[in-house]
Amino acid sequence: MKKILFLGITISLFGSIIVFFNPITDFLAQEISRSPKLVINPGNSYTKNKDYLFVQRSKDYIPYSYQDLLNIVYSVLDNGWDTFTFYCPKEYTYCLEDIEKISDDEITFSHINNYVHPFNSATNIDTYISPSGEITFNITHLYNKEEIALLEKETDRILEELINPDLEEYDKIKTIHDYIVNNVKYDVVRNENEKSKYNSNTAYGVIIEGYGICNGYTDALAIFLTKLGYDNYKIATTPELISYSKSGHVWNAVNFEGNWLHIDLTWDDPVSNDGKDYLFHTYFLVNNEAMVEADKGETTIEEHNYEKKYYLEFK
Repeated sequence: MKKILFLGITISLFGSIIVFFNPITDFLAQEISRSPKLVINPGNSYTKNKDYLFVQRSKDYIPYSYQDLLNIVYSVLDNGWDTFTFYCPKEYTYCLEDIEKISDDEITFSHINNYVHPFNSATNIDTYISPSGEITFNITHLYNKEEIALLEKETDRILEELINPDLEEYDKIKTIHDYIVNNVKYDVVRNENEKSKYNSNTAYGVIIEGYGICNGYTDALAIFLTKLGYDNYKIATTPELISYSKSGHVWNAVNFEGNWLHIDLTWDDPVSNDGKDYLFHTYFLVNNEAMVEADKGETTIEEHNYEKKYYLEFK
């Protein structure tokens, strides 16, 4: 699918749209001799303001490399902005071409999205490139204001009820892990049909409705971990890395006592043949080696075959 507009180009960042740039647009962008003033608003209350090995906070939102562009995308998402406009400097010869590459790379954008707070995560980003070299991101967020307000109220209530300040740090995380597993059912219907009456693919489904799939479990735990003061992000395995599934998988990564460790609530809350509820800690605060060992058995689990180039803290 190609979409070329005379006044600019619109690119869907989470789609597979191929766009050819107008040579006049490229020329005009390279001829900009001044540095237009950027409007940099503060981030919202869910901005993490953290640097990671794969993406870092942008210092000035002026790109001079491919990595700078990735950092701008991450920073825009992390700030929770709905829209943001920046410019390609004339020194960056391949800036517009690199934006095209990034915009067509759905996988990279999905991984970048995993580094931000769930309430700032996006379902879609549209990129508009003007003839003068302006690049504008328009972001569609996953959670609306009403959902966020309800989730804030309920997670605060749960923490006040369950977390004693005197608890050891390990026990604080374990308490939340166990609470979610014991109070949430895996949404088998959505997993099989991709449709459900529950919002189980989000934290709303898990915390408010009591039903979840891996996306919902992971967002819910990420919200709790952040409230408890732990640096964390989500890790995803894309479908092509799982031979027996058409969908990917996602779980949590948390910096605990100076080490990055995995927590997979989905696999610690298995769907049983006997209809009983089970609570496991097989994937609770484990390192790479322990996760690989846990995945071995009669049937090898492939859901954790993630690409470490996106999650370098675990390389």
